[in-house]
Amino acid sequence: MKRKVEILAPAKNLVQGIAAINAGADAVYIGAPLYGARTNATNSVEDIAEMVAYAHLFKAQVFVVLNTILYEKELEPCQKLIHELYAIGVDALIIQDMAILEMDLPPIVLHASTQANNRDPKHVKFLKDAGIQRVVLARELNLDQIKEIHEASDVELEFFVSGALCVSFSGNCYMSIANGERSANRGSCAQNCRLPYNLVDGTGKTLIANSHLLSIKDLDLSDQLPNLIEAGICSFKIEGRLKDIVYVKNNTSFLRRKLDAFLENNDSFQKASSGKTFYNFEPEMDRSFNRGYTDYFVNKRKEKIGSWDTPKSQGQYIGKVLELKANGYVIENSDQLNNGDGLYFINESGEADGAQINIIINNIVVPNTFKSLAIGTEIYRNSDAEFNKIVEKENSAVRKISVDLVFTETNDGFLLVATDEDGHISMATLETEKEVAKNGNDTLPNIKTNLAKTGNTPFMVENIEISFSNNWFLPISKVNEVRRTVLEQLIDIRINEYHREEFQITKTDHPYPVQELDFTYNVSNHLARKFYKRHGVTEIEKAFEMQWDPGKSRVMVTKYCVKYELGKCARFQRDTMGEKVVEPLTLTHGDNAYKLKFNCKPCEMEIWEKDAELEFIDEDEQLEFVSKKR
Repeated sequence: MKRKVEILAPAKNLVQGIAAINAGADAVYIGAPLYGARTNATNSVEDIAEMVAYAHLFKAQVFVVLNTILYEKELEPCQKLIHELYAIGVDALIIQDMAILEMDLPPIVLHASTQANNRDPKHVKFLKDAGIQRVVLARELNLDQIKEIHEASDVELEFFVSGALCVSFSGNCYMSIANGERSANRGSCAQNCRLPYNLVDGTGKTLIANSHLLSIKDLDLSDQLPNLIEAGICSFKIEGRLKDIVYVKNNTSFLRRKLDAFLENNDSFQKASSGKTFYNFEPEMDRSFNRGYTDYFVNKRKEKIGSWDTPKSQGQYIGKVLELKANGYVIENSDQLNNGDGLYFINESGEADGAQINIIINNIVVPNTFKSLAIGTEIYRNSDAEFNKIVEKENSAVRKISVDLVFTETNDGFLLVATDEDGHISMATLETEKEVAKNGNDTLPNIKTNLAKTGNTPFMVENIEISFSNNWFLPISKVNEVRRTVLEQLIDIRINEYHREEFQITKTDHPYPVQELDFTYNVSNHLARKFYKRHGVTEIEKAFEMQWDPGKSRVMVTKYCVKYELGKCARFQRDTMGEKVVEPLTLTHGDNAYKLKFNCKPCEMEIWEKDAELEFIDEDEQLEFVSKKR
């Protein structure tokens, strides 16, 4: 039996969710009224119900995101909401808080959010044995680590393949709440990582000023889909529940084509939903919001991944400035540009800057505000006016389900039978007095032409078979009527006959891999404590939000490394690093300061608040340990 693989798209709202399905998504993930990690992307239960019906028409799934940590007063309302979501047909919930596994739940499938920090094979296997049906893996993993997790458990594995990257291990970033009491684990991240910082060394010298030193490029693993499938991934996730509809349609369409090319004539894997999408635009990921792209760590640590100039969109590379005119620029490949496009460039002060094209005359690109640029300045387009206009249209991506029609006669009229690509059958009769065509012309071609007209329905006719005993005349209005009836019925049949996978959580007591949990496990209520204690955990620290010690806390752990970006990593760049930097390195932004601690053993960087007392281990000692371990 072929294994299903899916494209999983974000849905900020109902409109964007439907657009994602039309663009080829096999599943969408959408926020509920509460408890999702994007407070600006919430939806009513009624809208989610409509989303479910539309998705199920194409055998696509709807996952609802309930991935914040929960406080005591929220446990009962959350349980009530879960029952409502189950009742409207939601396929699965994406959760972080283990309290949910202690609730009185309906038989709804649960997925462990990437916020649960799913990096370790033992942790992932534990979740599977506890009843979790899918695990959303941490973004930092490489192919070997993914394969190791897959081999340790048969749980479904989901992995982000495009979109913005959290610089921190997901679920373990506390910069936002430490800096302004907005908890990322409660859906209110202030994105402190995208702010400009100064980098100061241990002597007080400013090494870099006013750069976005924690901002990293966006993810693009579109070329890695076959490798990820081989490693065990079944779901390819697009980040972006706060992005616009052009981003969602463009990214979904691009990945759909990539995956379909892999699946074509493949005997081991198959598409996870029905229908085929037709586009009137050419999807290209760099034509939507992006900060430049990286494959992150999927192929281990290689290229630098920082996006230090700006956290805003860089967009699509166009070409270099060839010449300056009185009011505009001559740019390489300017024939790709259009009036209204947004341009991105680094200005003569070394800062990220931009302008909007007012008009293009005689090969001269005239911006709304002229800014002097050096010859050779690289120009990017971060807003493609014509592309956006096309993609925003509802019919820019249309999804159709294949149908075969058989039209036969009965004793008192005619019968139309529609069989779709999944084997669903709809029948409609046309009771009418039979009359042979008087002019002797063959009526079948005209009947076939009108049976094939599916219009705005989600169907396209592949084959038509007409079996008549005579050259019967049929008014076109009657043919259209029976066709409409059979296809409208088929919509209801597909939705009603949709099979939702269900799973009833039962309480388990298999041991958790560790017995002591620190604050990074985000335990914020008594049900989560009860869950872990039943699984053998003896010591449980409160979540950061409930015990923060201002000025002295560790607020982030990340695989991203500022020293590596500087070319000063003694582990990977020893031969080219030159003079060592004097530690501790400190990031400052206004009154806020963060100390950086570099752990070479696990190849991680820690970020601590300014008043924290840190013990710095000599880098060479760490490297000697790593070398011996190898």
